Amino acid sequence: MRANIERVFLGHPQTVSHTLIALLGRGHLLIEDVPGVGKTVLARAVARSIDCNFARIQLTPDL
Repeated sequence: MRANIERVFLGHPQTVSHTLIALLGRGHLLIEDVPGVGKTVLARAVARSIDCNFARIQLTPDL
């Protein structure tokens, strides 16, 4: 699973580790960072690795 994710999400091995820990531990994961660092790419890669659907919810300050 790690290899699948790291094929598309490069340069953040600690983020991948934390993501897998949360997934395998059946926990929750909140991904916060500035725009353009690959949060959506990471979420899509995880979903594809475990044969799940991916849906993105865009939050804006007015919500």
